[in-house]
Amino acid sequence: MSDPCSFSSSSTCVTKHLNLLLHVDFDRHVIRGKVQLTVEALEDRFSVLTLDTRDLDIKSVSVNQQPVCFALGSKHSFKGTLLNITLPFDLSRGQQVIVEVAYETSPSASALQWLTPEQTAGKKQSYLFSQCQAHHCRSMVPCQDTPSIKHTYYAQVSVPKGLVAVMSAVRDGQEVDPQDGGRIIYRFRQPVAMPSYLIAIVVGALESREIGPRSRVWSEKEFVDKAAFEFSQTETMLKTAEDLAGPYVWGQYDILVLPPSFPYGGMENPCLTFATPTLLAGDRSLSGVIAHEISHSWTGNLVTNRTWEHFWLNEGHTVYLERMIGRCMEGEQFRQFKAMGGWKDLQDSVNTFGASSPLTNLVPSLQDVDPDDAFSSVPYEKGFALLYHLEELLGGPEVFMGFVKSYIQRFAYGSVTTDDWKNYLFTYFKDKVDVLNKVDWNAWMFTPGMPPVKPQYDTTLADACIALSQRWLKAKEQDLNGFSESEVKTLSSHQLIEFLSLLLQEEPLPLTHVKKMQELYNLNASTNSEIRFRWLRLCVRSKWEEAVPLALKMATEQGRMKFTRPLFREVFSFDKYRDEAVRVFVAHRAAMHPVTAGLVGKDLKVDASASR
Repeated sequence: MSDPCSFSSSSTCVTKHLNLLLHVDFDRHVIRGKVQLTVEALEDRFSVLTLDTRDLDIKSVSVNQQPVCFALGSKHSFKGTLLNITLPFDLSRGQQVIVEVAYETSPSASALQWLTPEQTAGKKQSYLFSQCQAHHCRSMVPCQDTPSIKHTYYAQVSVPKGLVAVMSAVRDGQEVDPQDGGRIIYRFRQPVAMPSYLIAIVVGALESREIGPRSRVWSEKEFVDKAAFEFSQTETMLKTAEDLAGPYVWGQYDILVLPPSFPYGGMENPCLTFATPTLLAGDRSLSGVIAHEISHSWTGNLVTNRTWEHFWLNEGHTVYLERMIGRCMEGEQFRQFKAMGGWKDLQDSVNTFGASSPLTNLVPSLQDVDPDDAFSSVPYEKGFALLYHLEELLGGPEVFMGFVKSYIQRFAYGSVTTDDWKNYLFTYFKDKVDVLNKVDWNAWMFTPGMPPVKPQYDTTLADACIALSQRWLKAKEQDLNGFSESEVKTLSSHQLIEFLSLLLQEEPLPLTHVKKMQELYNLNASTNSEIRFRWLRLCVRSKWEEAVPLALKMATEQGRMKFTRPLFREVFSFDKYRDEAVRVFVAHRAAMHPVTAGLVGKDLKVDASASR
């Protein structure tokens, strides 16, 4: 089966190793690169290698040090441009060659965001970070950019003195750049084979603190102590994950806190998880994202979806593992509570896409679909719901976790499809095939909308949230004096998030109600990003005009798409402020991450080519 998102063919040849030489140029916003790919033929008479590229300037190509001919195809809207390299001799199956490509990235490379000093916390030094998932590595390195192929890598990165480079690999020393005494070369090695989307680089004024025997936290100095506190449970989470899933094979587990424009909550780059600063709540309440990224060290990084159509294999299993870590650390009721919250997030995504949208299938077809457009809670939460449903059918958490651990061992270091997973499930539970045959697989996998079965979650921790939200929903204006600030004092931040989520699922509250809520609970003062995000959406929905500038401020002072896109959409839906949403977006677009800017532009129906 081929990858609809890649030009390269994983059936004719595979990359075994990448050797990267990168020169980071902050003046021109480009990386000058040289990559040597060790490529192995999978068939006889192999003569043309096809690589993925996107907006790359290819300078020269050689094979085993002989210059060779190469040709670029025409540009595809999101797949980029194929690069055909004619080998000077045919290869037989099993033979390897080293292909070297010298190139330069574009200043608008989709994998890279170049930040001016003003866009950083320190305000003094420039900053660069990459985000390659799903299909953006090709804009940084010409490669077989498909998760069906795994390779090791070595990298040498030249950066200006005073800046530090880190990558998704083990640090392997540094030296003054022999070509330029004003620069330093940082070296990295990744001895565990991994897909191209996990190659990652950051260059900035970084500092680090040790937070465990195999972990450091990296960030600008303004965030480093806060981050060390927030993520102090990392080693406990790692040990818990190892007890559940088997040994951690990546050696180091560091966390890097990025500047606010990073588009995701976290990114599971091996050896170096990327995290948004919106996790820095000050009370460790949002560290579940770290449990999620740790879990990816097994599901996603060790066992990988073969194409992005099977993304649920990465994310559904990772959410399942993340919640098992939560269960070990906080108890089963906490896992149940988190699962309920996840079901609401799924409902939200299904509502956004529409219940008949094929992108709400657990296994969507991505023929001619940009994977960035398909990204949502669906693979995470529909995937989790299926695994939880199977857990209930097959004998509970211990029994099903036994399967997940065995699945990881069986497919470690490889890439899998939904069929591989399902066949292994039937093999592992061969004495329960009658139970498995009762599952409506077609409804779960290939039918849009909400899942065919809604699990009955334990509501113990949610009951207080449900009761309070119902009181607000039923309250008439004369009842508002019956509320008091003590109601939220007894709720954890997890429960406060749930309370607001419940209100967001209903018709908008009257404006008098949200104003009273602010007067009593003072939610405008919350620094917890998950609380603030839901509260501001609630206010805008109730047409509280004072909340509009606060919502647009949150949408632009950080760039996590989970927050930024719905906040912009919410203001855009408030007719009176529709033009204001567009104006603020256009004013901030140049400072936004390229992927975020593209998707918000689609949400607000703003032409991408309009002045950037």
